Order: sequence, then C-alpha cells, then structure tokens
Amino acid sequence: MKRFLIANFLVLLFSNSFAQENPSDSTKTQHIQEVIVFGTSKISTTENKPLGSIDEYLQKSAKVDMVKRGAYAWEPLINGLPTERTLVTMDGMRIFGACTDKMDPITSYLEISNLSEAKISSGQEGSLHGNTIGGSIDLKRNKMMFGQEKWNFNVNTGYETTNQQKIFGIGTNFKTEKFYTDVNFMMRDAENYKAGGNVEIPYSQFSKFNISGIPGVKLGKNKLVEASVIYDKANDVGYPALPMDVSLAEALITSLKFQMLPESDFLKSWETKIYFNTIMHRMDDTTRPNVAIHMDMLGWSKTYGYYSHLKSVLNKHNFLLNINGFLNKSRAEMTMYPVNKSEKLMFMLTWPDVRTLAQSLYLEDQIKFNQNSSLKISASATMHQNKIESEFGLNSLQIFYPEMPAEKSRILKSFAANYQLDKNAFQAGFGLGYGDRAPSVSEGYGFYLFNSFEKYDYIGNPNLKNESSMEANAFISMKKEKFNAKISTSYFHISDYIVGKIINNLVPMTIGGSGVKSYTALEYANLFNISLSTELQVIEPLKWTTQLVYTRGKDNNNGNLPFMSPFSYQTSLRYDKNKFSTEISALGNTEHRDFAPQYGESETPDYTIFNANFGYLFPLSQTKIFTKIGVENIFDRNFTTYSDWNKIPRTGRNFFVNFNFNW
Repeated sequence: MKRFLIANFLVLLFSNSFAQENPSDSTKTQHIQEVIVFGTSKISTTENKPLGSIDEYLQKSAKVDMVKRGAYAWEPLINGLPTERTLVTMDGMRIFGACTDKMDPITSYLEISNLSEAKISSGQEGSLHGNTIGGSIDLKRNKMMFGQEKWNFNVNTGYETTNQQKIFGIGTNFKTEKFYTDVNFMMRDAENYKAGGNVEIPYSQFSKFNISGIPGVKLGKNKLVEASVIYDKANDVGYPALPMDVSLAEALITSLKFQMLPESDFLKSWETKIYFNTIMHRMDDTTRPNVAIHMDMLGWSKTYGYYSHLKSVLNKHNFLLNINGFLNKSRAEMTMYPVNKSEKLMFMLTWPDVRTLAQSLYLEDQIKFNQNSSLKISASATMHQNKIESEFGLNSLQIFYPEMPAEKSRILKSFAANYQLDKNAFQAGFGLGYGDRAPSVSEGYGFYLFNSFEKYDYIGNPNLKNESSMEANAFISMKKEKFNAKISTSYFHISDYIVGKIINNLVPMTIGGSGVKSYTALEYANLFNISLSTELQVIEPLKWTTQLVYTRGKDNNNGNLPFMSPFSYQTSLRYDKNKFSTEISALGNTEHRDFAPQYGESETPDYTIFNANFGYLFPLSQTKIFTKIGVENIFDRNFTTYSDWNKIPRTGRNFFVNFNFNW
C-alpha cells in the first residue's frame, strides 16, 4: 500500500443498531454485523410492511443503499460501494447474476417467504465467504428444525395501489424428531407505478413467482443431511431508467448440506455443502417505441461450488476454518436486427464465455480475554483464475489487447482484526483490515457494454491489477433500560480503484452514446461513512427510533465518487399495546451537492416523506390472522434521490394492505 492510515474517532453520541443479534452465540463478535429479519411463516407484528420486497427490507440498514432502475430488482450498495466491490451470498453460496447491466442482483431471485434473515457485515468482517472490499450480505434460508411432530400452514396476500400490485403466497412446514420440511410459493404481479402527482411511470411493470423447498433428515444422534431448492421466474419486467426491458429472468438454486456436531470438547461443528445454481436473463426492447435498431441481449450464469466449515474451541479461543471454492461460467451476447430485413444480423459476445475458478482458505480466531473484552482475528487466501473459452470472444478483445492471453491467475488476500469491550451499559470496539479483489467479468472482459447513466460504451481490461483496500472502523454504544444508542464509523483507502477512462479515438456502438470508455484504475480513492441510531422507550407502549447516515467518497484527483449518500435520516414513533400496533415515520435526504459529474451524476434536491401504518392481530383458536394497513408518501411528494438511475421518480402516495393467516 502507498499510504499508511491512521483513523482517529471522536465519539459524542451513540446508536442502537445492533438489529437482532444471535443470542445463542455470545462469543461471536458482531458489532459491525447487522441482522435484518424476514419471513412470512411466523407473524411479526413489529414489521411496518410484512409483505414488502427484499429490497425494501434491506434498505432499512444504515450500511445498505439501493440503486433503483425501476420498481423491481434494486442493486444493493454496501458502504456506498456497488456489487463489484461487495459480496452477496445465500447461506454461504456464491451466486452470480447473468445481466451485463446489473438488472438482476442476486436478491431479485429470492423472496421473503424463503428467507429468515440477512446478515450484513461491513468491510473485511464480510470476507468469510469470499473476497470483498465494502462488505457482505449473507441471506439465510427460512426453515423448520427437528422437534415434536407438528404441521404449520400460512397464507399471505396483499395489495398496493400505486402499481396495483397483487401479492399471494402460501407455505407449509412439518417437523418430527428426525425430519423437517419447508415448502413455499409466492407470486407478485404489478402494473406501471405512479409517482407523486399521479404521474404514471411507463415500463415499470413486473410479474414474478418463486417456489422453494428445504427438507432435512437426522442421521443418528448428531448428524443431518439437508437439501434445498429455489426456482424463481420473472416475466415482462420493465426498467423505466434503462433503454431495455426484461422478457425473462429465471433462476434455479440448489444445494445439499451435511452437518455434524461432534461429541468433543475441541471440535464443535462440521458443516459441508455442495451447490449448483443457474441463471438465464433475456433483455429486449421490442415494447419500446421509436427504436432505431431492435436488439436482444441474453445472458447465462452457472455456478458450481462447495464449502466446508469447521468450528472448534480451545481454552479462550474460538476457531473457524472455512475451505471453499466455486467455478462460474458467464456468457452474454447481443444480436441487433437491422430495419432492412435484407441486411445481415449483427452479433457480438459481450461476456466472452468467461470461466472463473476460485479456491479459498479462511481462518478465524475469536479470543475471549475475559467477560468484558474479546479480539477477533481473521485471514484468507484465494487462488483466482479467469479463462476465456470462446475463441471468437478472445479475438474480439485482442483487437484492443493484442498480447492478452486466454487465462489469467491471481492471488487474493484479506486480513482483519477487531477488538471489542463490554463494560456495564457501554460497548465499544475498533478494527483494522486489508483486502483485495479481482476485477469483475465486466471490468476484465466486457465488450461494448452500454452504461445508460454515463452514456458511454465500456470495454473491459484484462490487465487490471487487483483492487485493494485498507480500512479502519470504530463504534461505541450505550444500552440502558429505556434508551439505546450507537454510533459507528468506517474509513476505506482503496488502491488501484477501478473506473472507466474515455478512449478518444473510438466511436460508440450504441446510437446516441457519448463515446467509449475502457476500464482503468485510479491511484486510490478514499471513503468515509458514519451512522447514528437511537431508540427511546418514551412510555411503556410507545417507542421512538432514529437513524442518521452520512457517506463521502473522493478519488485521488479530489473528484467525488458516485452514489455516496448525502446526510440521510429516518425517524419513527411506534405504539404497541396488546394486539394493536401503529407507527408514523418520516425519512429523507438533504440536497445531494457532492455529486460526481464525471460518472454521470447531477445535483439532487432534498426531500422528506411521511408514512403511517396500523396493524391488528386476531387470535382465533389455533389460527392467527394479522392485518397491516398503511400509506406511504402520505403527501404524494414527487421526488427522486441520489441513487435513482437517471433520476427516475419514486412512487407517489401508496396505500397497502397485507394479510397473514397462520395455523
């Protein structure tokens, strides 16, 4: 690294924000980790919109922002960094989208009905399942566990007025002492949504369904085998911020897990999983008017992988060993259809059959010094290889890089150390970390990928170095009987920061494009963020919560980085009494002045919107019926935010109703 970093943190206020930590694992350092709870099989009266999308759940986190290109499939950012620099897994499995325009983040192929929680880790604390710069989100499956024989059924239905979205889901689970199973189905169907002022946003419709199953069998006293399958299919998905829509996005996600709890004072758990997932994504513009040249863009992604976790305890040490690996196959192509039918079709490979092979070793030691202090140390090493299988694709890239080979190997590394102190009502911690990543398939091997935000075609660069980051983080919190507060902050110094650079002598392929960019690397970029959350029990049934977040990013030329959150805030007042609950909330951003024009950004006005909801739980013998009715954007404000692609406006006033039947 070219700079030695010293981070000094002066803390005057604190925040609550632990979300919901795992009480069964008290030795685990979790001060950076947030847990957001999903799930429709168990009724949660505290959730303000139980049948909201995964995207709506995730954006509650102080660490997560969402880039919105429409009403569907938002892209999660962690610490203001996009998916190239972060990691999203499901139960530790690596899954890669099949869209060159990032219209299909992994979260779009899952549903709240088959998830129980999302574990959000910042920076190198998220490196358990792979290399990352900004952090990770690990989505946990919803499932039964062994126990006394019992059936459970649930039906969920909902409706939203802004886009006439219809939601329906049904699920069942069953358990015995030696067997459990969980099966769920959910569908969503929506028309174009309306922004503030009753302005219809065309090409914002979507339709999808999701089916999942997960059976488990106990093998003897301390062993189990568990299988899992998810099938997700979306049709007719509109993206108003982009020049193309999606006619089909389809995923199959499968896994088989073996787990053993050894009867040993040293070895505590051994878990091994093999998995396979395949994704197919089809973009087209056939529904768009006045298109000069119609085109189809298809993408495929297949991933084969495994991991093996081993946990052990020795005196004050809690060890974790994770050996994992995957093989991903990514291919994308584009076909253009000339207006003159007699002319030949134009074809190119935008992802040239890239094979990515990775093999990693991760080690972690959590040292419990005493009841009040602990230290977590982790390190990993990864052998990473890219290979272009398509000769046609290789020849295309060799136009720009004549000497490039078909294969490139790298070694990736990470290290982190986090100290935590608990003293009475106070908790504090600080940490340091280092990690690097390989360029993504688009950054390394993309061929004329159009970025509609910047209006440039992009060409990959196989000669890019590993992007690396040094980070420092700290937090302090206070937890009293009626008041919780926590403030946390982190700083990243990212070397060889990958961005696009204009190539002046090339003509764009996309009609209306401003030019062509090739991926290159800046010397470095710096990123700082700070968040504050509080929770106050005003009186027994009345609770007041707040969350404040600010992020700032600069490159080595003192230019702003894109999608950095201005000062954002949200606050809510919630009343819970017996079976009734109600909540009013406000959220917004200040004016986005520190924008990045070199990346297509412009200034965004400030906004504040208000929401309200009411819920009631009807217990009827063995059946529970929970109803939630609410309104979002009460005053029908027409607004857009810093993270809305091409300034598409958000939804206007939206009335919703959710019903959950559980028996």
